[in-house]
Amino acid sequence: MTDDQGYGDLGCHGNPILKTPELDRLYSDSIRLTNFHVSPFCTPTRAALMTGNHPAYTGAYRTSSGRTMMHPDEKTIANMFADAGYVTGMFGKWHLGDNAPHRPQDRGFQHVLWHKAGGVGQAPDYWGNDYFDDTYERASPQDKQGTPVACEGYCTDVWFREAIQFIEEHKERPFFLYLPTNAPHGPYHVAKKWSAPYQGKPGVVNPNFYGMIANIDFNVGLLRERVEQLGLAENTIFVFMTDNGTSAGAKFQGLDSTPLKGYNAGMRGKKSSVYDGGHRVPFFIHWPNGGLTGGKDIDTLTAHIDVLPTLADLCKVEVSDQSPPDGVSLEPLLAQSNDSPPESWPRKHHVVQYHGGPYGNALPAGPYAFSVVMTDRWRLVNSGNEALYDIRVDAAQQHDVSDEHPEVVEKLRELYKPFWHRISPRMTPVRIDLGNPAENPTRLSSQDWRIKRGNPPWNFNSIKRLPKVTGPWMVNVKRAGHYRVTLRQWPAEANKPVIAERAKISIAGLEKESEVSPGSLGVTFDVDLPAGPTELVTYLYDRQGNAGGAYFTDVEWKDNHQ
Repeated sequence: MTDDQGYGDLGCHGNPILKTPELDRLYSDSIRLTNFHVSPFCTPTRAALMTGNHPAYTGAYRTSSGRTMMHPDEKTIANMFADAGYVTGMFGKWHLGDNAPHRPQDRGFQHVLWHKAGGVGQAPDYWGNDYFDDTYERASPQDKQGTPVACEGYCTDVWFREAIQFIEEHKERPFFLYLPTNAPHGPYHVAKKWSAPYQGKPGVVNPNFYGMIANIDFNVGLLRERVEQLGLAENTIFVFMTDNGTSAGAKFQGLDSTPLKGYNAGMRGKKSSVYDGGHRVPFFIHWPNGGLTGGKDIDTLTAHIDVLPTLADLCKVEVSDQSPPDGVSLEPLLAQSNDSPPESWPRKHHVVQYHGGPYGNALPAGPYAFSVVMTDRWRLVNSGNEALYDIRVDAAQQHDVSDEHPEVVEKLRELYKPFWHRISPRMTPVRIDLGNPAENPTRLSSQDWRIKRGNPPWNFNSIKRLPKVTGPWMVNVKRAGHYRVTLRQWPAEANKPVIAERAKISIAGLEKESEVSPGSLGVTFDVDLPAGPTELVTYLYDRQGNAGGAYFTDVEWKDNHQ
């Protein structure tokens, strides 16, 4: 799964400039879902893919503000396949929590190399990472704590290299491999040899964006070639998809517009839009031994929540009857000789919602806001105003026909209600563990402050201005005892002093203050904490008494003495 690559960012989907020969070959070999929908941005799509559930039901429905983590009771696709005897691996971008119990190694993945946060170079990521020769975290069954390791090469090359090595090492066993690249997500860094063919070309908005996709395409070819050499290609299910609409494949005037420049496969909207351009993405599935070959298109409405039940069905892996996923298995669709759904097909509609909307409001906006209710024919879009589109005759969503079809509008509004009834009770805080033996110390970053509006300081550009804001980390003290809390404005590896006069923490009903010594790299507090849920808030005061938070805070369980 690639990051921020839209439906139109492929040669096989009609892009007149971008060359993607390896993905085009996969397209030709595969069954293609041409009406496949994800969420309009990163974290929610990943939560749906991992669980088969609507993102808000999992608790992970935004990209920061303490809303990127799934409820601990959510069982992932990696848990499911590991329980069935598969070796599980993940290499690349996770974006579903950077701390226990939410890291990939906590959620069923046995062999992991990953970067933290939603992008390389964001606050929780290792200090100094820039896509080239970065330091990522490796975890294994022998090292669930995780260890930073220096990796040579470009990020995408590293992920694919690790994936190939994983397959080579486990080729005698069934394996489940999740390869979510951070490219072509911004910042748009790539070697010039990849971007050079697109420099100065008419219609190209961002040559580096296209270059990043060209590099992914090359790596897909290497991966498929190695799987073939190992004799595994015939009985390996190979899926390609992306996580949301394009971020830089075209130029838009606002999120919901049609492109002013570039190519978007005739769709309206981009990443973060609830119009089709924000969430309709490629989905190719190839499995020779299962008959999933030959280049057939399936136009039936399908979604990210369907991937888990589909792969479970194809692999005869058990899905819990106690908590069946929101998605449905697509196996009956894939098995048909034509592209029409069976008469008993259960998916009649699908709902996508951008909870809180794209304008920095971290709070859920309530029912209907920034949502789309879809059927094979209709789209009822709420993006500031409500509009109805007949997608069969108006794929570009230019003509609102709600006045002509009030009965359709009412029907789709009614279809939305069970969705809201299911998800809304679960949009509650998901907590980070303190004192979890799998991660001690816990290294917190301001990206996970659970604030109400806007984004907290989430990258180093915002943090270096030392903004005078703070917010709570929603935490769960896993074991009672003596804890050491260290406040910083930069991660420890940056080796930069705290610029403040005074520091304070508030946790579990306790407040402590301390003067800040000149040149101090961190301000340390020792506290005794009871087990259970609480909030941690930090304050660093300047000479005028203005307070910002400690954007990086380490919390270490020392012993059980209280």
